[in-house]
Amino acid sequence: MDEVRIDKFIWAVRLFKTRSLAAEECGKGRVTINGATVKPARMVRVGDTVAVTKPPVTYSYKVLQLSEKRMGAKLVPDFIKDITSDEQKEVLEMHKLSYSLGRKKGTGRPTKRERREIDKLMDWDD
Repeated sequence: MDEVRIDKFIWAVRLFKTRSLAAEECGKGRVTINGATVKPARMVRVGDTVAVTKPPVTYSYKVLQLSEKRMGAKLVPDFIKDITSDEQKEVLEMHKLSYSLGRKKGTGRPTKRERREIDKLMDWDD
């Protein structure tokens, strides 16, 4: 096997949960091979650099082996190598931190009283 469709490959190495989602992301221009945006049918080869944008971060991977069949998570490092830059990893950390500053998950919408307290804290005048 010299080449594999990019949508099959990024699904097989577990970058996307479904193949149709992988194809959709390729169609949106969020997947590149060696810097060029690609359609789902584009072929990928060993040695290519695949970049996948999952806002706000662009992940980069080096293709080590090819596969069309989905594999277990433990086998993924044999097929791709993560070469994402440190800058992109910092962006991800900042994004995670910004979400942790908000309301606790599962608490729902603020009550009227909580909203007034938030407005007072933020010094917003309505």
